[in-house]
Amino acid sequence: MTKITKLSIFSYPVINIIFLGLIIRTIIAIYLYPGYDEAYYYIYSQNLDWSYFDHPLLVSLTTGLGVWLTGEVNQFTIRIGTLIIFTASLYFLYLTGKKLFNYQSGLLTLIIASIIPIFTVAFGVLTLPDVPLIFFWTLTLLCCYYEFFASENLLNYQPSYRLILIAICVGLACLSKYHGFILGLGLVGFCLFNSPYRRVFTSYWLYIATVLFILTLFPLLYWNWQHDWVSFGFQLSGRFQSQNSSLLIINPLNIILVALVSIGYLFPSFGFPLWWVSFKSLWNEITIQSNYRYQLILWISLPLTIGFTLLGAVTQILPTWSMPGFWGLTLILGNFVEQWLKYFPRSVKRWLYLSFLMINTIIFIMLLHFNLGLFQKPNQNIFFSGLISPQNDPSTELIDIVQFRHQLTDSRAFTEALKSSDFIFTNQYYLGGYIGMAINSLTNIPLVCFCDDSRGFNYWYPLENLKGKTGLYMTSKRFIEEEDKFSQYFTHWQKITQISLKRSGEITETFYIYQGKDLMIIPKVS
Repeated sequence: MTKITKLSIFSYPVINIIFLGLIIRTIIAIYLYPGYDEAYYYIYSQNLDWSYFDHPLLVSLTTGLGVWLTGEVNQFTIRIGTLIIFTASLYFLYLTGKKLFNYQSGLLTLIIASIIPIFTVAFGVLTLPDVPLIFFWTLTLLCCYYEFFASENLLNYQPSYRLILIAICVGLACLSKYHGFILGLGLVGFCLFNSPYRRVFTSYWLYIATVLFILTLFPLLYWNWQHDWVSFGFQLSGRFQSQNSSLLIINPLNIILVALVSIGYLFPSFGFPLWWVSFKSLWNEITIQSNYRYQLILWISLPLTIGFTLLGAVTQILPTWSMPGFWGLTLILGNFVEQWLKYFPRSVKRWLYLSFLMINTIIFIMLLHFNLGLFQKPNQNIFFSGLISPQNDPSTELIDIVQFRHQLTDSRAFTEALKSSDFIFTNQYYLGGYIGMAINSLTNIPLVCFCDDSRGFNYWYPLENLKGKTGLYMTSKRFIEEEDKFSQYFTHWQKITQISLKRSGEITETFYIYQGKDLMIIPKVS
């Protein structure tokens, strides 16, 4: 008699985990207002080029994907590419853990990566250069498994055509974010310091791979060649210049601070274990026996996690800079947890379950505040009177683009001024992103930025063409005093209107709009 096994959705844990994570991330993507960088990258997608001043080109494609598919511009559509790509990244991470170690390790790695909040939000919701970077970073690791570990006898390793696939993936990681070059250097270090894999350097496959790697980088190299290598200069020096660049100040306490901040963004229940397994596995590699699979992960991860932490002693470090390294280290943590599960199954399950509940509870409480002003005082919520005034609430810096667009559309003064204007300008590059998203359906006149840090705006429209034309100046309340700086550059200057945005009945931001006629010279603002 044939035994029939009933199948259910619980028979497919990988699909369930990925699908549940996608639902959570989609909810966040719909209701979380766009951040500064996201709005700025939307402008990338409206000015397609081989590369950009501060990042390579792939973020422009991932940001623009949802807009081009739907024809709509809002926080959700600019994140559609992220939702799709991160879902694939999670699956490839699971597959990499499964291949490098075993099914249980891969599954636990998937669970951990799906819960960690900065992965969920920064890699899985927001449209950032890290999104395609993580995808190709993970794909590179998966290709490395097939190249370096698929054979049972590692001592007889022979380089293969897969080196070409690895080179292309690393090249695409570089076209996502400059971190990709660190990934490539990590792979070189892994092969150089492990004798079985030094054969790579005498293989003709490596030379073919190197040529294809350079060809993959063509968009990045071509744009930089056209613009005096300004992007490389910005990444290597401009980002790290202090107000007094002649004086190098080293503060060792900042190293501890950066490490603690990374633990906070990872969430302490995962941040501390990730740091512990990284040092534990590194120590084991040095003192006990080499594990080539661990070494591969450590070579591409530790330069970011330890490197940027140490760099924190001399400059400001953004939380996302080191996170691709921690993403790779989840593979080692997943393998460690697979061992812990054998001895402490209840504790491990409780740890993962409670972490999931706590993290997502915090995320959704914050989402309620960002969207509805849960902690805002006063507010219109009948169940909670609030704690913080809009003037002191940093969350109000996130702009409700849809409300902003509706307010602009309903303003007769703005509409009339827009008809008689030749260009729109602002005084901060990130405000340009918000303004660009808000006016996308209202006009297609040039949008430019006049400030000492205009980023990509310096390369998207020839400013000399604006002379003698009428401009519409838009800025936020924070920069209202800069209005006087621009009036002197026009023969006629007048205030048009102001647009106030509200959350839970209270004004959270006000945009001021002026019109200047007959631009005499291009503003030089410091």
